[in-house]
Amino acid sequence: MSKSSKYVSRQSDENGFIAWSAEENQIWQELINRQLSVVEGRACKEYMAGLEKLQLPTDRIPQLDEVSKVLRATTGWECAEVPALISFDKFFELLANKRFPVATFIRSREEFDYLQEPDIFHEIFGHCAMLTNPAFAEFTHIYGKLGLAASKQDRVYLARLYWFTIEFGLLNTPEGLRIYGGGILSSPGETHYALDSTVPERKVFDALDVLRTPYRIDIMQPVYFMIDRIDQLFDIAHLDMMTLVEQAKALGLHAPKFPPKEKQAS
Repeated sequence: MSKSSKYVSRQSDENGFIAWSAEENQIWQELINRQLSVVEGRACKEYMAGLEKLQLPTDRIPQLDEVSKVLRATTGWECAEVPALISFDKFFELLANKRFPVATFIRSREEFDYLQEPDIFHEIFGHCAMLTNPAFAEFTHIYGKLGLAASKQDRVYLARLYWFTIEFGLLNTPEGLRIYGGGILSSPGETHYALDSTVPERKVFDALDVLRTPYRIDIMQPVYFMIDRIDQLFDIAHLDMMTLVEQAKALGLHAPKFPPKEKQAS
């Protein structure tokens, strides 16, 4: 979050309006129409219900206030316009105040299928539908408060909790495995991979296990964690998470299930 970005976020005017270009709106249109067809039957019903509430436009990038109006009415959240990358302090502060950070840029065509930093498509399409759900919203709020109060070292452990729930969480439903994590829901490749591939390991959610599991942001995930119902996020949110962080530190990390990242030649 604190690394440099090649993207420059668009600034809203005094009325909160962002003037997106025709090309940017076209990229949104292509991204959302493609992903809407992919998530059907794969996203959890709570996500699909959230999409129905949001009524996201398919021909242009939505204005943040359009999304915020729905979030305020359902769970008291709203979108916060932020630069391409923000500090961890700012990130946790926003979540602790029920403001979800949305970087106001959209990916280039060169990174149409994958980019390592979250753009407006990832944040709105991937996450905001789930923020209409009370359990998901409560979990995200408490996560923000925990992170805001945590030390730098403890935040590294908390990042794994966010990664394996809000970003890459799976839901084990009577109808089969479904997705609620925004990192999967905004990626066509990962949507298929997370549910259909025989390669990754899918584990029952255990908070201590999650806190000890390394991850990489630039690969398909080798491990996913499953919960049985979205309301389970209420229970997870009210665990004594910082005690579990101390236990995870004492036990140490699991061996990573991926090779180390190759260093780029200078």
